[in-house]
Amino acid sequence: MAGDVAREALRARVRAMPWAVRLQLRALEAGVDATQRRDGTINRFLFSLLVDRDAPANPARPDALGVRSVDASTGVRARVYFSSAPTATETEPSPRPVIVYFNGGGFTYFSAATRPYDALCRTICRETGAVVVSVSYRLAPEHRFPAAYDDGEAALRYLATTGLPAEIPVRADLARYFLAGDSAGANIAQHVAQRWTAAATAGCRLTKQRAVERNTVRSKNRSIWSIEEGQSGKE
Repeated sequence: MAGDVAREALRARVRAMPWAVRLQLRALEAGVDATQRRDGTINRFLFSLLVDRDAPANPARPDALGVRSVDASTGVRARVYFSSAPTATETEPSPRPVIVYFNGGGFTYFSAATRPYDALCRTICRETGAVVVSVSYRLAPEHRFPAAYDDGEAALRYLATTGLPAEIPVRADLARYFLAGDSAGANIAQHVAQRWTAAATAGCRLTKQRAVERNTVRSKNRSIWSIEEGQSGKE
């Protein structure tokens, strides 16, 4: 009985979504079904052709939002988003907080270069003024648990001990780090934060941690950004 109620509630939520969102979900579902093999592995090449179209980085010149991005290694592969322009309240650029972002995808799909996540991280970078480090963690089933957690922790440790990669021409505030993610990425952010605080690693202070939820039913982004310790973010 409880299962039937849950399924009907899910159907009602899907029916309430905008038609364009429902169409995108259907296309994604068809792409996943077409590229998943019987043994549970994924035809990555076919998935990249049908569904997961990568957005290129733009290290040389900023986009329409004034954001540049560089593909770099922070212990693992990552795409770093930054803007060297001062914010509205600054006369010159100040050291930037760092948001480490983990994309969703059920631990098995997508990366930092996936177009919707690339666009999301550019928006976060522009609206917060932070440097955004979007981590391309290893995917299942090729890489077993806890590979994604290990990669998230490795990226954070690199940033804490080394700072931003040399090709990033902005200064980072190493005392202000924030972990964020959606879906499976929110799970990764939570476990990386727990590992980090349990190890009591020096060199980086995690001030806040939130999960980013994209609520398509209400056509609203429920996103909370809290960078400064002791201050509330934007909801």
